[in-house]
Amino acid sequence: MNISKESYALIGAGPMGLATAKTLIEQGIDFQGFELHSDVGGLWDIDGPKSTMYESAHLISSKKMTEFTDFPMGDHIAEYPGHRELKTYFQDFAEQFDLKRRYHFGAEVTRVAPLGGDGAGWAVSWKDQDGDHSAEFAGVLIANGTLSEPNMPVFEGEFAGELIHSCKYKSAQQFAGKRVLIVGAGNSGCDIAVDAIHHGIHCDISMRRGYYFVPKYVFGKPADTMGGAVKLPLWLKRRVDQKILKWFVGDPQAYGFPKPDYALYESHPVVNSLILYHAGHGDIGIRADIKELDGNTVRFRDGEEAEYDLIVAATGYKLHYPFIDKELLNWQGDAPHLFLNCMHPERNDLFVMGMIEATGLGWQGRHDQAELVARYLRGLKDGSAAAEAIKAEKAKEFARETGGMNYLKLARMAYYVDKQSYRSALNKRTQALKREMA
Repeated sequence: MNISKESYALIGAGPMGLATAKTLIEQGIDFQGFELHSDVGGLWDIDGPKSTMYESAHLISSKKMTEFTDFPMGDHIAEYPGHRELKTYFQDFAEQFDLKRRYHFGAEVTRVAPLGGDGAGWAVSWKDQDGDHSAEFAGVLIANGTLSEPNMPVFEGEFAGELIHSCKYKSAQQFAGKRVLIVGAGNSGCDIAVDAIHHGIHCDISMRRGYYFVPKYVFGKPADTMGGAVKLPLWLKRRVDQKILKWFVGDPQAYGFPKPDYALYESHPVVNSLILYHAGHGDIGIRADIKELDGNTVRFRDGEEAEYDLIVAATGYKLHYPFIDKELLNWQGDAPHLFLNCMHPERNDLFVMGMIEATGLGWQGRHDQAELVARYLRGLKDGSAAAEAIKAEKAKEFARETGGMNYLKLARMAYYVDKQSYRSALNKRTQALKREMA
């Protein structure tokens, strides 16, 4: 590697890292990429050391609403592609934009630390097969993903069977001959429950709260491609969408699912057409939150109990940036508080890429974030007035782009944004930077 002090360190070669690499190249910003695995793809490469993929995993959004605009998925790819198709997609994306040569693969970043105040540079340490290394960089862009550090709950009592987080689930063969309890009914939890139904002796799912369920297809088309032509105020959109869900999904409470204690869109919906089907056929039992464990017995908060051999905690993930001190990222509560979820309020040489979730944002929304950051760096280098305006704006108080949505106060929702508000905020500032360069 030939590293200059004007280079930036880019950590991660998953979807967000690749989008960032591409846009940095387009803006002429020098960088060196670091990736723990031997190839690109991030969590979508099931063989990666930090991948939380499982064999039956597919996109929950359609390919047209998820793909990069300038690199569409081919007609041969399914509407809801599986992880192997997506691994190939990211490999092809990297080849198309000549990104791999900019990465050092098999390199684990172990420490990043500032050399001084803003603009003084950063010391980056990493290890690979040849040992430990360190170099100085102009700045750091962190794109190591948000779905690798398991959020493992603590239960009262002791369980005599096997208790794992869903990150350790890979294949339905793990359920063979077992009575299974899935804890958590998010998208992964419902996917895994469907696998357990077909391969275990019996499967129940334990839920702390209710969810809104969205079918994958409406009138034969991917559900997420059906709306958006007419922009409605939030109160009306909720009313219309709830009516549509009632038509196509019915009443999940009729199958035993608890009623959501929040309004539609205040948490992510479950996009799964099969979990309700199996619940309606009696193939899965709906259980309350766990009270305690006792041997193979699980007691629930509604007074019921049952015996299990395997518990899978599909309880999500925590943000995890182990190589940097938390205070450097302006953590507030469960997540760093960053301008547009990526820009540090005081430093202009530190960025967290992809710390963002939004229903329907897709990879293009993340590409928009990467483009803004790349153009901002270019603008600072060129003395752009638009870049200086962003610099001043982010140094003041700011709020997350929620679009007025009252998201649930949960760790996984701490960096959730409203897609329309967020992309509008990104594009407004990107356009200002573009106009100066025209």
